[in-house]
Amino acid sequence: MILAFLLVAAFVAYAWRSAIAPIEPPSPAGFDSALVAKGAALATIANCNTCHTAEGGSSYAGGRALKTAYGTLYGTNITPDPQHGIGRWPPEAFARALREGVSRDGRHLYPAFPYTHYALMPEEDVQALYAFIMTRDPVAADVPENDLRFPFNIRMLVAAWKTLYFHPAAAAADPAQSAEWNRGAYLVQGPAHCGSCHTPRNFLGAEKTRKHLDGGDAEGWHAPAINSASPSPVPWSGDALYRYLRYGHVDRHAVPAGPMAEVVRNLSAAPEADVRAIAAYVASFAPEDTAERRERTKQILARAGNEETAQAAGAAAGPQPGDGNPPPQAGHALYAATCASCHGGGRLTPSAGTALNLALGSALYFPTSKNLTRIILDGITPAEGERGAWMPGFAGALSDEQVVALVRYLRSGIAQAPPWRDVEGDLKQVQREREQKLAAAEAK
Repeated sequence: MILAFLLVAAFVAYAWRSAIAPIEPPSPAGFDSALVAKGAALATIANCNTCHTAEGGSSYAGGRALKTAYGTLYGTNITPDPQHGIGRWPPEAFARALREGVSRDGRHLYPAFPYTHYALMPEEDVQALYAFIMTRDPVAADVPENDLRFPFNIRMLVAAWKTLYFHPAAAAADPAQSAEWNRGAYLVQGPAHCGSCHTPRNFLGAEKTRKHLDGGDAEGWHAPAINSASPSPVPWSGDALYRYLRYGHVDRHAVPAGPMAEVVRNLSAAPEADVRAIAAYVASFAPEDTAERRERTKQILARAGNEETAQAAGAAAGPQPGDGNPPPQAGHALYAATCASCHGGGRLTPSAGTALNLALGSALYFPTSKNLTRIILDGITPAEGERGAWMPGFAGALSDEQVVALVRYLRSGIAQAPPWRDVEGDLKQVQREREQKLAAAEAK
């Protein structure tokens, strides 16, 4: 008993962090305009407004729900409001939160806040971000309490998690690479925290660093591998990645959907040189350009360019060996009725007035059918007041059986890829999450 008490006391002493004294909110006029502008660019690349803004809420005022395997977390209010936000945080408290994952009052922050990436940020970038945040409009908005299961609701246990998985180190340039590549490496690994979504995690939510950018999950969506394991039917070049990240559309590739759409919306306002650097770094991990890879791409482009041949091949395709699902021709009529009028015709570009041929749709090649199912149910819509790709959702128009049949056909008939294992299970999971989101919106 005494030993247990001593162990608990020792852990508490180890995990304890002191509070940093509050200050009077600094005057926005006291910050250098160039520093604020630099911070604005970093905040855009870091996607700060997305996680810290509730749907329909004020920018940076918090309240956005983030569903995790351990419960629901809510983005905090990071406006300079002195009571509800971080207006009374001094620069050192802000820096400690970003670099150590500890709030001004000494609480450990959950790693959904990507301080594991922000720890790479040098002092000048941290202070620039502080200057930008402290010059936003203060918003007196409360944020819901986190709703986490026991024992994950015990913040002090995050200290133990950090001992296992958080080993901060400053960013180091690779002298063998170009300045642009090194800038991109810093942005991807640091402020942009791309690995938060595109790297798989273990059962305690830590990124599997040995599988950097090997594909992960974010907010119910699959974030595909963006390294040599990329499932993209057409390989990404640095220029194509730049145009995708900057403008949201590029020939022979699908438009962004889900959380990625918000990332692209922010990067469209980021400095061009930084977006090019990110693209250059990610493109350096592209699959090796082999004869086999080129032949696969050639075949996919040929199918996409000849819609009648692709449909005929898909309609004739039978079930794969060992597949207990019905043959994909069950969804062929659905494809013809709901998809072909926009996505057919051999179109290789998602430009205005056209829709990409689905043989080039990356979601058809992912290891899970969840993304494709979400897009079929919810469609794709641009942000309010913005122009962009649009697709109607078919929730309510198609039965569960029809959605499953269509998904199977698109995978086996159009992509000509091995069938997914559990399309019905993916559909049920997506529907549960859609219902939860709808219920939360109605409760507001």
